Amino acid sequence: MQRRSVMAVNTDTSFLENLAPNVAVQFLDRVASSPNSEAYRYPKGSDWESVTWAQTGEMVERLAAGLLSLGIEPEQRVGIASGTRYEWILADLAIMCASGATTTVYPSTNGEDTAYILSDSECRVVFAEDDEQLAKLTSHKAELPHLLKVVTFDGATDGDWVIGLEDLAKLGDAFLESHPGVVAETSRAIGPDQLATLIYTSGTTGRPKGVRLRHKSWVYEGAAIQVQDILHEDDLQFLWLPMAHSFGKVLLSSQLACGFATAIDGRVDKIVENLGVVKPTFMGAAPRIFEKAHGRIVTMQAAEGGAKEKLFKQAFKVGLEVDRLTREGKSIPLGLKLQHGLFDKLVFSKVRDRFGGRVRFFISGAAALNQEIAEWFHAAGIVILEGYGLTECSAGGFVNHPDDYKFGTVGPALPGSEVKLGEGDEILIKGPHVMDGYHNLPEETAKTLTEDGWLRTGDKGSLDADGFLTITGRIKDLFKTSGGKYIAPSAIESKFKAVCPYASQFMVFGNDRNFCVALVTLDPDAMDGWAAENGMAGASYTDIVRSDKVKEMVGGYVDELNSRLNRWETIKKWELLDHDLTIESGELTPSMKVKRNVVEDNHKKLIDAFYS
Repeated sequence: MQRRSVMAVNTDTSFLENLAPNVAVQFLDRVASSPNSEAYRYPKGSDWESVTWAQTGEMVERLAAGLLSLGIEPEQRVGIASGTRYEWILADLAIMCASGATTTVYPSTNGEDTAYILSDSECRVVFAEDDEQLAKLTSHKAELPHLLKVVTFDGATDGDWVIGLEDLAKLGDAFLESHPGVVAETSRAIGPDQLATLIYTSGTTGRPKGVRLRHKSWVYEGAAIQVQDILHEDDLQFLWLPMAHSFGKVLLSSQLACGFATAIDGRVDKIVENLGVVKPTFMGAAPRIFEKAHGRIVTMQAAEGGAKEKLFKQAFKVGLEVDRLTREGKSIPLGLKLQHGLFDKLVFSKVRDRFGGRVRFFISGAAALNQEIAEWFHAAGIVILEGYGLTECSAGGFVNHPDDYKFGTVGPALPGSEVKLGEGDEILIKGPHVMDGYHNLPEETAKTLTEDGWLRTGDKGSLDADGFLTITGRIKDLFKTSGGKYIAPSAIESKFKAVCPYASQFMVFGNDRNFCVALVTLDPDAMDGWAAENGMAGASYTDIVRSDKVKEMVGGYVDELNSRLNRWETIKKWELLDHDLTIESGELTPSMKVKRNVVEDNHKKLIDAFYS
């Protein structure tokens, strides 16, 4: 078995001694220390409504008391089936303060899987966003014998099984009258090892698995960010990430620890518009957001053509060269420096303005970010800090620092945790953020956690001399060609997305075959723009991608990709699919990860035909 020495990122773990005992106390401490500071703002009509920590605390107390009045006991599960919005945060914090355990459900999860998650977790109460989410519960009511009450944000109530958020708050008011101080008392009684959250991984195979995460895990996540001085009270976050995903929960924990304000709106189609209005100083996102933004900016400039496009390309050529010289510690020639200053005013400032103009950095997680795209944004003065973690380690395991980052890595391990490489260079993690185990799945837990507490991530990686981690890929996704060469498909797929601004998905196959092939899908929004500029305005996605002109265009990008690959990695044959991958088709998880095995099964005949 291959061994590596343990790499501790920070020998000073004194901050661990001063952690709040649980998330509820962490929240109440924040309310007490920053009562009049802005906590959240959220869209209300065409404007944004702002609330302070004190106002948030008052509403959370009412809702937590309401849950206690319904009989919620320590560690009993309470579900949230909703998109990202202010009410999601209120519900989650109320569950924490009532000593319950939040069970998260993506709003895109189908009725059958929603029922499975709520049944397996034995949820007693569920917060349901609207009538669409309510319909999933009512149609599967017989499968949910533990479900006593549903609280809806916007859906229709029946005054009995389904009540509104304000109805729950009024139940809380009555309970507080007869039990003053009950929420603070309940919060203080929660132990660090008590179950706080049950997050069901959307998994690319099989049924979702419930990951059991303790209060101390979330408190640790926020404190580990705070102690590194990454975020401060005067920062402003824009939050759109699905709160059903553990990445969103890390950002909430960081907010409680650091005290910054958060503008929250989960509508993905509003991200760019909202950034211009909110003008945040940072935002967390998945790589797909940066890929789409990069593709949109590049294609918009290409459509302009002429002098503007030449200016744009020259600006980034200069910006990337200045960045390279800076990283290598070399001096920048005066002429290049003057050009860079001019391009910053003419080009880069406009790119930054698209994101509000105040962003100190973005944090990218949930999947690998292509290094070329990170460097492209950096040339425009936008820093993207890549991080890494799994739901099984409360999402946050590694992150680059604004003052100390390396492109292509996910940074060092969080302070107070450890990392080592096991057999086959598998990344192993240990620390307060590692899960308690999988809910009702002792055998799966034993496969994933070693007896001495190390989490087997299933990812292959390498550590440099400074402890910065580079992810090579998912071990189970690596395959070997019939010629004996190992292929990391995710690395090739990521490179194509950097090369082709129209790409949505690029899936590489070739296990035990003599060459690699790919299935390609294009971004529907980007192709609408392409169609308008190429005489196909109004045509369907299928007709657009079947056109000879698009096939020729994609072929050019595949050739460019191949020029950057080793001979055995090159894509010999490829095909454009007549549809993009979707959650509804079962080819994407709710967190937008590709279910490679489903795609391969769905298109087995096409893949086999490549080799016939």
